[in-house]
Amino acid sequence: MLETSLQEQLKKLIIEELNLEDIDASEIKDGDPLFGDEGLGLDSLDAVELVVLIQKHFAVEIKDMEEGREALASISALSDFIETRRAGVSGQ
Repeated sequence: MLETSLQEQLKKLIIEELNLEDIDASEIKDGDPLFGDEGLGLDSLDAVELVVLIQKHFAVEIKDMEEGREALASISALSDFIETRRAGVSGQ
């Protein structure tokens, strides 16, 4: 069985947990912005939910708004953030 990429896991998690009924994971491009009119159009409440979901599902904490703004920019940015944090934690 093929392992689902972190990007795919994140897309499915966002769609399911944030109740995005009108979109399919295949429609989300890895580099598209998650917030604003250009991308998924998520808002600040979605950001808070995402931070909690990331901590719950991936045991990675987004500590402040600056870190969150960078990490939640896109699916690619979020997966890079999670992978970097996981590597940092296991590498200590």
